[in-house]
Amino acid sequence: MAIVQISRITHRKGLRENLPQLDGAELGWATDTRQLFIGNGTVADGAPVIGNTEILTEYSDLLGFATGYVYKGEAAGYTVQTGPTANNPTVRSIQSKFDDIASVRDFGAVGDGTTDDTAAINRAMQQLFCREINPQIRRSLYFPAGVYKITSSIRIPPYALLWGEGPDSVIIQMTGTTLTDSNRYVARTCDSKFQIGNDITNDNAIAPQYITIRDMSFNQTITSGVGATCFLLDQANNVSFEGVNFTGSLTALDLNDTSHEIAGVDFNSVASIICEQIYLDSCQFFGLNYAVNTGETISSVTISNTEFNTLSRGIELGNPSSGTGATGFRVLSSVFDNIYAEGVWFNDVEMCISAQNTFYDVANSLNGVGSPSNPIVRIGNDNNVSAYDSFQRPDNDAIVIPRIIVVGGTSTTSSQLQHGRYARELGKTFTLAPSFTQTILSMNSTYTKAFRMDYTIVRNTSIRTGQLTVAAAQSDGSSLTLSYDDEYSENSPVGVTLSVNQAGSQVNVVYTTTAGSSASLTYSLHYLA
Repeated sequence: MAIVQISRITHRKGLRENLPQLDGAELGWATDTRQLFIGNGTVADGAPVIGNTEILTEYSDLLGFATGYVYKGEAAGYTVQTGPTANNPTVRSIQSKFDDIASVRDFGAVGDGTTDDTAAINRAMQQLFCREINPQIRRSLYFPAGVYKITSSIRIPPYALLWGEGPDSVIIQMTGTTLTDSNRYVARTCDSKFQIGNDITNDNAIAPQYITIRDMSFNQTITSGVGATCFLLDQANNVSFEGVNFTGSLTALDLNDTSHEIAGVDFNSVASIICEQIYLDSCQFFGLNYAVNTGETISSVTISNTEFNTLSRGIELGNPSSGTGATGFRVLSSVFDNIYAEGVWFNDVEMCISAQNTFYDVANSLNGVGSPSNPIVRIGNDNNVSAYDSFQRPDNDAIVIPRIIVVGGTSTTSSQLQHGRYARELGKTFTLAPSFTQTILSMNSTYTKAFRMDYTIVRNTSIRTGQLTVAAAQSDGSSLTLSYDDEYSENSPVGVTLSVNQAGSQVNVVYTTTAGSSASLTYSLHYLA
């Protein structure tokens, strides 16, 4: 007989795992999961199948029930074929579709500039990239527009991909007044077990690597103390930043204050893991003491198409406490403006390049044209180069302080700029003793067949400036001999004779002086290496 009215309602309650087969119209409440079920009844009563049906409540997994998502691509004007045939499409649940990309707000971050989002952001990093080593757990982490206030460093693990809605729209901001170890860095790299510092790679963890960060800002607001930094690359390699801003709260009035040193990017390397293959493109450094200031051993770092603005110095590399310092560091096609002192300083490093950059108000103590205070590019030793850089500094200012200066080097050591085969050794000073003959420099003709020495000699009020051009003798037994020519102008005789001799492959430049006082010789060399 058909049921024409509800005659009886019964119900049960208990744990979800103990849910029995309910009678028709019988209710069952899972107290632990807060799910409600109703019995289907029998097939004889008209039920399509025997079983229990969940009644949807606020605790039901709605997305788990929705299993009919098919990608259509209707904007293309046709339905995309997703399966092996048009009539057999690939069907996914709504839950799996949404899980393709994770938002930091899925983990509790708010981004309102007031709520402390530190724990939520770190939870997202740990759950998406560190909980398991299975690559399938990894998801790109999306930051919707907002200011994400943090009070201690966020940790960025291997394989993380972070992206936002633009550097002016997504700001991760360190707040606080006193610098501590926990808030020194707005963000820092960590290993696959969320370990930092000396613990990186402990317990067979994977070192920081293959990290990509796009379209967001790291803002360090703490100015007290020394060492506050926007981002620490700690034992990391293959890291890419694109459209990322590194900002501090310094103004032009703060840039000559040595009581704080705030940096944009810093590095930490150890003997077994050095920071290398680091790329920054279309970024900005603003309101800091340094964009980059490090003596760490790093390799293959490229900064390109980037703006450096309102800084004490742009990039300073050198004074390594151990190792070789920076090698293969390149800053390319970037713009420097409102920089108090040097834009680029390579000191005790090798194979570093500044190329095709534009320098506006740089190294003028922020006083503009007519007030040069430092060289714009300072190179402290061999095998570094500035090539095709452009400078706003006019010639009159460059006479006072050169745009590019190579420092260091004595009569027995060199400071060299080399571009391809062309080498230039600059700025050597040699004291010429009176009534004396001595070798100034020696060249090996096996590698350098000819060279030119530009020089100036000053002895009391007498000044000579000239060029000594040398073609070495052949060492293959031919009849060709050493040839040299000294052409110069002087306001009065300086009493110095320059000569050249050769023994085997060694070519020597020698001076001889008359009696009197000492003289000073400054020279540079030009040759094809």
